Amino acid sequence: MEEHYNPVDVEPKWQKYWNKNHTFKVKEDKSKEKYYLLEMFPYPSGKIHMGHVRNYTIGDVVVRYKKMQGFNVIHPMGWDAFGMPAENAAIDNNTHPAAWTYENISAMRYQLKKMGFSYDWDREIATCRPEYYKWEQWLFLKMLEKDMAYRKESYVNWCEKCQTVLANEQVESDKCWRCSENVQQKKLWQWFFKITDYAEDLLAHCNKLPGWPDKVMRMQKNWIGKSSGSEVKFKIDGSDSNNDQDSDKNITVFTTRPDTLFGSTFMCLAPEHPLVEKLSRGTSQEKQVDEFVNKVSTQERSAEGIENCEKEGVFIGAYCINPANNEKIPIYTANFALMEYGTGAVMSVPAHDQRDFEFAKKYDLNIRVVIMPEDESLDIDNMTCAYSGRGVLVNSGEFNGLENTQAIDDITAWLENQDRGKKTINFRLRDWGISRQRYWGTPIPVIHCPDCGIVPVPEKDLPVTLPEGVDLLAKGGSPLATLDSFVNVDCPKCKREDAKRDTDTMDTFVESSWYFLRYCSPRYENGMFDPETVDYWMPVDQYIGGIEHAVMHLLYSRYFMRVLNTFGMVKFKEPFTKLLTQGMVCKETLTCPEHGFVFPEESEIKSDGQVLCTKCNAPVEVGRVIKMSKSKKNVINPNDLLEKYGADVTRLFCLFAAPPERDLEWNDDGVEGCNRFINRVWRLVGKYQDFLSDVKPYSESASKLSKNAKALYIKANQTIKKVTDDIEDNFHFNTAISSVMELVNALYAMEAVERELDFLDDEMKQVITFCVENILILLSPIVPHFSEELWERCGRKSSIINHPWPEYHTDALQTDEVIIVVQVNGKLRSKFTTDINSDDEAIKNTALSDKNVLKYTSGKHIRKIIVIRKKQTLVNIVV
Repeated sequence: MEEHYNPVDVEPKWQKYWNKNHTFKVKEDKSKEKYYLLEMFPYPSGKIHMGHVRNYTIGDVVVRYKKMQGFNVIHPMGWDAFGMPAENAAIDNNTHPAAWTYENISAMRYQLKKMGFSYDWDREIATCRPEYYKWEQWLFLKMLEKDMAYRKESYVNWCEKCQTVLANEQVESDKCWRCSENVQQKKLWQWFFKITDYAEDLLAHCNKLPGWPDKVMRMQKNWIGKSSGSEVKFKIDGSDSNNDQDSDKNITVFTTRPDTLFGSTFMCLAPEHPLVEKLSRGTSQEKQVDEFVNKVSTQERSAEGIENCEKEGVFIGAYCINPANNEKIPIYTANFALMEYGTGAVMSVPAHDQRDFEFAKKYDLNIRVVIMPEDESLDIDNMTCAYSGRGVLVNSGEFNGLENTQAIDDITAWLENQDRGKKTINFRLRDWGISRQRYWGTPIPVIHCPDCGIVPVPEKDLPVTLPEGVDLLAKGGSPLATLDSFVNVDCPKCKREDAKRDTDTMDTFVESSWYFLRYCSPRYENGMFDPETVDYWMPVDQYIGGIEHAVMHLLYSRYFMRVLNTFGMVKFKEPFTKLLTQGMVCKETLTCPEHGFVFPEESEIKSDGQVLCTKCNAPVEVGRVIKMSKSKKNVINPNDLLEKYGADVTRLFCLFAAPPERDLEWNDDGVEGCNRFINRVWRLVGKYQDFLSDVKPYSESASKLSKNAKALYIKANQTIKKVTDDIEDNFHFNTAISSVMELVNALYAMEAVERELDFLDDEMKQVITFCVENILILLSPIVPHFSEELWERCGRKSSIINHPWPEYHTDALQTDEVIIVVQVNGKLRSKFTTDINSDDEAIKNTALSDKNVLKYTSGKHIRKIIVIRKKQTLVNIVV
């Protein structure tokens, strides 16, 4: 047998074997318990990175483990193929997004296959294919029919660089999540999905997903943002109608503090609020308001960003009436008021809200105390900050003297009696804007007719396909609106010849909100999916992906399942039973004073430990360990690892270096260490290869074995239990691998290893066979090519993946000896092993006679000696 493991020969061999034998191809089998494992499908960027490798390796281990346990396991792969990156890359490279995308898919598929991942490639999908997005368009039309989708003109998040709209969830610190450019507010006609119809249900089920990380649940709860409070109507001063339902005559606010209503001395509207423009028109404030609105449209509009910015506003030239005291109060538009929260209007109570207090001081607005603390008297002239604590109402008419917490309900009831307000619940969540002004996406299947208005594309005409012969606009934006052959169409309803197609495409998160259903029947032609296969496979048992998708993809997928459940198409509401959010792959940065960031291969470590740039020989600064990033050049190319070490060593390091939920810090020495371990196992199997194919593994009671054989047999059973528990309970592959390493060390440490094999008796050969066989089985999900090769060389006829996962023998988990820890005056001085049945007196005598203990007790008076039996037996000697 060769001295070293050679992945160049071994790994392609077994990849061909798995492919030829359809090892991972599955179909529905109701006689077996199903297991659906899915990693978030990748965007086809052209190359897999180490984040992909780690993510998919984690999933692959679980798939192989579950398959060996007898589950019917589905493990599909596909491509989240639409989106702006492909379109931008096509512009840069003077090609078509489809050509660029399909070329990248081919390259990445090849890389994934080289990693030996257990995908059922017959289920592969790409969301940019018409046979996929046809059913997305079909669902859109069903939602439109049920008023779950609608179109309106509204202010939206606009990225000038990408020339498209972004959902609120796609704006991160006022920047585009794709290109990091500042986001502006722009008024456009947009399509929306009514995700808010399911806000309560989405929130309630956050507590019914025990298999999801707490952090993700907190993020979703915060994003949905349920608040209980009151809706209050402020009549606009000078309105000529008493119709309180007319939104043009009233400003409706949502507040959680109706107890402070009498202290509201001015009103603030979001710059995007429609009343800002309407009420300021024709006033002396019109120009100033327009300038302010334009200014704010280019500023950060996230809640987090507004907290940190200077609070600014402009009087809009109009007033409204406080319904509590009929006081006329000025209306401002302010940069801290958000359309996405409440109603876009804020009743400002400066005496009891710090933000309002600062605003009132800045613009010299009235401040009125309405809650007085019991232990002091607030004086407006001397207040330096708002008072937000509890107290008794003052300056509040008939409610004076009430505890403010009691007044919340009382004032709300009074408002209801006056028809000026009511109790209500508000959600931070807003309807999902899905319109995108780009080419590379799913066309929205509606037609605009001058007579009929919005007309759905007839189902028989689906899919509305993207025209391929297009020239992309260099500055971004969609060319669809410029293509007469696409835009001009007859109205399906009245047959007018001057109707126009909608030229927006759908947000790419629409595609990823149901792809896991399509995997169940990827070639099904009669609907989005085959109901029977979805009934069998769904929901996904284990989903794996990044925390960054907590309030976008994961929330949208939950929403989509509720829509389909409402339509009676699926029987469940939650798509993913368990969720693992893996940590990032990180590495230190390297910075050259002349060349800036450099790649690891562009640096060299000298014998004295100094790191130099290979380009200019200048000293390189080793920076912080951060997430691998192309821009920072602290990346490792998976192809380089595959060439040097092979897939299995790469997989082993990704699993051994850190638990999956923690960040993995890249370490070249760690990779080399994993390579040494692989070869250590290789040599160990080679040493025993002559008898492993002929000798059956030991399978009887541990009590029948001799001392050395028994100790080894017990260690092997303990390892089986440890690995099984670590994978089953928390996917802690690092500790599972460590336990296998300990078993390998035990085999090497065995005295008989140093002897000629002829000196091993039959009993020990059986135990060694048991150990080696189980080492390979336990390692097979982690390093599958390596394990398959050694399994075959041990004379096993079938693939190791078809062997059942081992079960440990309960009578072989406890050793006959225990470790005794000895402390002298509280300090550790020695350890020794003794028979498990030794009584306290025997343990005390052994401890006192231990040579290491005698160094600290000899010639001294033993005041006390105590034996404490817990997980580990402790002897405490006091001298």
